[in-house]
Amino acid sequence: MKRMLVAAISVALAVQAAPAMAQGVGGYDGQQFVDAVRKQDNDKAISLLEGRPNVVNSKNGKGDTALLVAIANRDETWTGYLLRLGADPNGAGRDGETPLIAASRLGFLQAAEWLLGMGAKVNGDNRMGETPLIVAVQNRQLPTVKLLLQNGANPDKTDGAQGYSARDYAKRDTPSADIHRLIESTKPKAATTMGPTR
Repeated sequence: MKRMLVAAISVALAVQAAPAMAQGVGGYDGQQFVDAVRKQDNDKAISLLEGRPNVVNSKNGKGDTALLVAIANRDETWTGYLLRLGADPNGAGRDGETPLIAASRLGFLQAAEWLLGMGAKVNGDNRMGETPLIVAVQNRQLPTVKLLLQNGANPDKTDGAQGYSARDYAKRDTPSADIHRLIESTKPKAATTMGPTR
């Protein structure tokens, strides 16, 4: 089955134009595409892409994109494929959940690496003000926490729900001593001085 998907993906890539893929559309085809990715109905999803390649950034009735759905399924094949087709690595779904936040919540490290490589905002937040780092800490995803910190995640940015930062959450969660130590080794950035200094 995976071989068939890889072959179909190769064919689909050969016939699609990149500029059209960067545009998102809604409508029936877009919803059907997101649903097909969710159900891992590869034939239907690829058929929809061949007919309308700009469905790649479509959202379903819940406000989720196919990329968010693929990440929720921990589906490396579709996640990578959608990113290669031009899926928006910062395209938020319901509640402002970005693909990087979704991957960080699940500890889907491969997706997080790809997203960061495609320009996902490491400190982008959802409607609760949660960053990828905050959700990774809350869900005790040590490898993801490490990856995010290595890519410039700010451990001191606070959320809007509790007013806590990733550093605060790690400190409060005693079973996550490794995460707390990792974050503590990342010192807060010093405030920059505006204007000339002597």
